[in-house]
Amino acid sequence: MTAMARGGRARFKVGDTVTGWSYVEPEDRRRETPEEIAGRVVQVGSGWKGVEADQAYLWIRLPSGREARALIRDVVKVTEHPPRG
Repeated sequence: MTAMARGGRARFKVGDTVTGWSYVEPEDRRRETPEEIAGRVVQVGSGWKGVEADQAYLWIRLPSGREARALIRDVVKVTEHPPRG
């Protein structure tokens, strides 16, 4: 499965609010660990056409202004306005 959902549309777009876990490269995991993150998507995709969804990235701007990278599979979109009912 590619970084896009079935039907050719990406699951996330710039401006979406998301929450999940940051991504740390395997070679950096001895000195850095993934952290729980929440913020707004500022970039979607890995930059390489045809990358599988389990390897595609999002860049997320955190409330601190810092950006974090996350795998698309490790974040979920936050519903800002819960359904009424």
